[in-house]
Amino acid sequence: MTQEELINEMMEQQMKREKEDKVKKYKVLNTYARKGQTVMAGSSLMEFFPVNELQQTLDRQTIIYNRGIAGYVTRELLNTMEECIFELEPAKLFINIGTNDISSADGEYELEKLLANYNEILTKIGARLPECKVYVMAYYPVNAKADFPGMDQAAKDSYFRTRTNASLQEANRAVEQLALKHGYAFINVNEGLTDDEGNLKEEYTMDGVHMYGNGYSVVLHNLKGYL
Repeated sequence: MTQEELINEMMEQQMKREKEDKVKKYKVLNTYARKGQTVMAGSSLMEFFPVNELQQTLDRQTIIYNRGIAGYVTRELLNTMEECIFELEPAKLFINIGTNDISSADGEYELEKLLANYNEILTKIGARLPECKVYVMAYYPVNAKADFPGMDQAAKDSYFRTRTNASLQEANRAVEQLALKHGYAFINVNEGLTDDEGNLKEEYTMDGVHMYGNGYSVVLHNLKGYL
């Protein structure tokens, strides 16, 4: 094993431990949570959503439990639905999962695999939470054009190899049809996030994917009618 391969393996193991630790923390927190409230589940784009802080600006506030986990792909959420969703018995559930499937590190992203996992997620939710209002969220746009600190062209080429606005839009169309098949609402709260070229506005993002609070403020504005 080369030094680079060893470093990559160590980083993967560290990320795995961090994800497992978050699941354990959520399981403990769930014992204090009120049932029948609103839950948000997904990957880093959900975990990093400061929804409880931003909603202090709203006239009406909602009890929201954020159970996003950075780095999650659809298969990982499938394996931890008990801790991330079911233990909370939500009345409303917002899901944003799958962008890490699209951003495949090995460049072997397949939309069919994402949809198969997502279909299984929604099937399990329907069986366990038949009365829950489920909102399947559209994937946010990205910005592969702007320059961001610490990202040279090689890093950008790797980061955005499969995670492009075109692939995200294709996935959105497919996930929308999947949500409709299950009788769930597909919601696109991206209005105001993009520039004239359809990229995520540079001032909203730190790396072309993850957003600052000003970007999430736009999302919350678009989302508040569903909360």
